[in-house]
Amino acid sequence: MVSKVIAEIEKAALKADVANVRVGDSVNVHVRILEGDKERVQQFAGTVIARNGRASNASFTVRRISHGVGVERIFPLHSPFVEKVEIESSGAVRRSKLYYLRRRVGKMTRLREREKKTA
Repeated sequence: MVSKVIAEIEKAALKADVANVRVGDSVNVHVRILEGDKERVQQFAGTVIARNGRASNASFTVRRISHGVGVERIFPLHSPFVEKVEIESSGAVRRSKLYYLRRRVGKMTRLREREKKTA
């Protein structure tokens, strides 16, 4: 049970405009990078393979292949350095963690597209 004081502090740290990132989504994460006294925005595109935590501790892991090497980054969902998260496509998955993609290469890493719900 979280105390009321800690809950109030966490509520103040939460972002209001957080994207609903789900496991299996192909995302493009815009991250602010500080280099000395300069600041720029860098994009990291890949597949969400895991979600962890909740509230202000929520994070998600994005995996991509860069020059034949698998690269994974963990992004805190409510971090001020994460400018925005663009969801490019949603994959139909049946697991909460897609760690099995680490052993796969090339076309075997593709996920089926999730069907859009019609009203």
